[in-house]
Amino acid sequence: MFAIYRKEMSSYFINPIGYIYLGIFLAFSALLCCYTTIVSGSYSTNTYFFYLIMSFVILIPLLTMRLFAEERKMRTEQMLLTAPVTITGMVLGKYLAALTMFVSGVLLSCINFIPLYVIAAAERNGTEYSLTHIGPVTGQIVGSLIAVVLLGAALIAIGTLISALTENQLSSAVITIGVIAVMVLLNVFNMLTDANGQPLIGSYAIRFVIDWVSVLSRYTAFSNGVFDFAALFYYLSLTFVFLFLTIRVYEKRRWG
Repeated sequence: MFAIYRKEMSSYFINPIGYIYLGIFLAFSALLCCYTTIVSGSYSTNTYFFYLIMSFVILIPLLTMRLFAEERKMRTEQMLLTAPVTITGMVLGKYLAALTMFVSGVLLSCINFIPLYVIAAAERNGTEYSLTHIGPVTGQIVGSLIAVVLLGAALIAIGTLISALTENQLSSAVITIGVIAVMVLLNVFNMLTDANGQPLIGSYAIRFVIDWVSVLSRYTAFSNGVFDFAALFYYLSLTFVFLFLTIRVYEKRRWG
C-alpha cells in the first residue's frame, strides 16, 4: 500500500495536476475568504466555507479523475493487478494519496484566517472597541474545517469509484462533477421557499429523502461549533461504502 501511495504522491508533482490543484485551491480560498470576511466587514466564516464546499464540485474531480482511469488509458492496469499488492492496499494507497493532497490544501488555506485575528486584536486594543468586534469564533472555524475534511474524504471516495469505472480521465472528471454537484446542491432545493415563505417542495417525505442524501445538510452542526457524531458516522460510512465498491470492482477484474 505504501509503495502505491508514494508512487501516487510523486505522480501528482511529476505531472502538473498537483501544482494546478493546489494553486487553484489556495488562490480561490484566499480570494473567497477576503471577500466574504474582510471586504464584507464580517468575522463570520460561514459564507466562506459554504462557497468553498461548492468549489469541490470542480476541485475534487481534479484529484480523482486520474487515479484509475489513467491506468486503463496507459494500459498499465494489468500490471497493477498482477503486482505483489492486495487490491485493498492498491485502492487505499491511491485514495490516501488523493486525500493527502486535499487535506494539505485545506491546512495551507488556514493562513487565510490570520488577518482576521490580527484585525480583531487591533480592534480590541483600540479606543473604539465594542462588543460587535468580537473577532472570529475559533470553535466554528475548527468545526467547519473538520466537516470540510470529512466531506472531502467522502467525495474523494466517490470520485475514486467513478475513476475505476471509466475509461479515461475526461469521462471520469465529467461524471464525478455531475455526481458531486447533485449530492452537494440537493440541499439547496430544500431551502427554496415560495412567496408565502413555505417550502417549495411541499412533500415532507421528499424533503426528508433529499436531506438524507445531501452531503451538505450534515455540515450545519459543525459550522456552529458542535461536533455531530451522527454526521461523523454518515461521512465515514459513505467513505467506506464507496471504497468497498471500488475494491469489489477490482477484485472482479482480477479474478473475473
